Amino acid sequence: MISIDSITFNEGISDRIMARLEAHDPAIANINHDQIESKTTRSTLMAAIASLRDLPFIPKVAALTDMELVRVCDPKVLNRGMFAPIAREGKFLIVAVCDPWNDLPLDYLGLIFPELEITMVVTLPSEITKIVEVLSSTAGPGKSELEAIEVEDTDDEIQDFDVLKKYDEPIAQLIATMMATAVQLGVSDIHIKVEKDTFYYSYRLDGDLGEKYQLPMKLRDRVDAFLMNLMKLATEKRSTSPGISGRFSLSYLHRSIDVRYERHRTYRGYHVTMRLLDKGNLSVALGKGNMAFDPETLFELRRVMRIPAGIIVMSGPTGSGKSTTLNAMLRELNEPEVNILTLENPVEDEIPGVTHCDLKGPAEFKPMISSFMRSDPDIILMGEVRDTESAELAIEAAITGHKVLTTVHTPRASQIIERFEQLGMERWKIAQTLKAACAQRLCKELCTSCKIRLDGVSEEDRRVFNLEEEWAHKEVYKAAPEGCSECGGSGYKGRTAILEIIPISPSVSDELSKGTLSPYELEIRIQEEGRLPSLRKSGLRLLEAGKTDLKALAKVIDMTYTD
Repeated sequence: MISIDSITFNEGISDRIMARLEAHDPAIANINHDQIESKTTRSTLMAAIASLRDLPFIPKVAALTDMELVRVCDPKVLNRGMFAPIAREGKFLIVAVCDPWNDLPLDYLGLIFPELEITMVVTLPSEITKIVEVLSSTAGPGKSELEAIEVEDTDDEIQDFDVLKKYDEPIAQLIATMMATAVQLGVSDIHIKVEKDTFYYSYRLDGDLGEKYQLPMKLRDRVDAFLMNLMKLATEKRSTSPGISGRFSLSYLHRSIDVRYERHRTYRGYHVTMRLLDKGNLSVALGKGNMAFDPETLFELRRVMRIPAGIIVMSGPTGSGKSTTLNAMLRELNEPEVNILTLENPVEDEIPGVTHCDLKGPAEFKPMISSFMRSDPDIILMGEVRDTESAELAIEAAITGHKVLTTVHTPRASQIIERFEQLGMERWKIAQTLKAACAQRLCKELCTSCKIRLDGVSEEDRRVFNLEEEWAHKEVYKAAPEGCSECGGSGYKGRTAILEIIPISPSVSDELSKGTLSPYELEIRIQEEGRLPSLRKSGLRLLEAGKTDLKALAKVIDMTYTD
């Protein structure tokens, strides 16, 4: 049966959905129902569902909703049935639904609005969540409540942390509000820092840290202990460990959200970073959404994925979406006849049919990978190559006939080869096993509601960023300094991935092995061929299309050199 978020369709309806999707994309044929969500986007799936009932599909309804209609409804009922009234047109009540076969919207809203005739549209589950969360949002404790907390008190252990529940204990309510707001805003990370005179938290949204929310200094240990308690870790570790890693889960409406926790000691106290892994908002599919790479890059990536053995390496700084892209690749490679094993710290995206293993510490790496090799794998995902041991094991796995996907931290794709050499690997082994060296960045996209049109790039920027004279007259855009309500005042809304790929063909492998071709010369050769764009060229394509600006590009790509 096909499921999307909390909605499961019966076998008959699932078969009809599959038939409609196959008509749209023949590649979907012959895959299992439980794989369909990983093989297509949520929008495509919901559009197919809408077409089966001859209903319109509207992907964005939250911003258009008349909240006065919603406020007379019980949010628990809307949440359970995944529907919401969004507008009134004469004698008609327009209702957004996710499951058009569910009778609950008609029964429930028919009692509340008996004088109106109900007409339905289909939307995304995330849009219903946005509407319901307006009714369910919680307010944090006031400053006076926080100041009045007795720091000697202790908290009861929390098993499942529901961030929309109203808590009597102010610390619990503070953390719940912090987390709920983060989910609603769609932030990637929450930072909690103790400095000399301040204790605060802030959110990272679209790659940038935002406003600092100040907290009373005396609560730093209480907040610290509460988060340790969420992960069921002993609070004594705080003073004895230089770094602590953990994870816990949030309950937010229909979504289960994993939180990856990292804490390290600082001179004045501690610094906590919590990464939100909101699977309910993930739509991981190559070539779609924020992974809509240019056609040639996408073709080359998929061609490399078909090679039966070898290493595909994704490089880039922390937070550049490397793991997300690898997981999208795994979803395409995931077939019933393929045994896929992953070794991660931590597991970020669970894929049905894939065996995920969570490393508890560095000491587990070698015995775990050795066990992997005896478990008859076809494909192995190693979270990261970070030392000589992991590099050796990745190459050994590839040499013995396995397909290996992994990440490494290097600025450019060509430097992946040099990084493996720095870890002690011989050039010929790298050349024979490496099938693709990739580099990725996440670039902020301009808010379409407030971006500002420019008639060209200034002379100074053309000189700084080595742009041709033609850019003096090209229409480009920049972020509005004050932003708008749609983008929260930032001028940007969302990010898109830019991918650079260097395929290692047999002839290139031979040249690298013999030393007649350096990694940098290979990079230049790929650029001169002009078939596969570099990070810079992909970034300029986004600039020319009006999707980003030079300021955003310069933050993630070195634009001061030409290819």
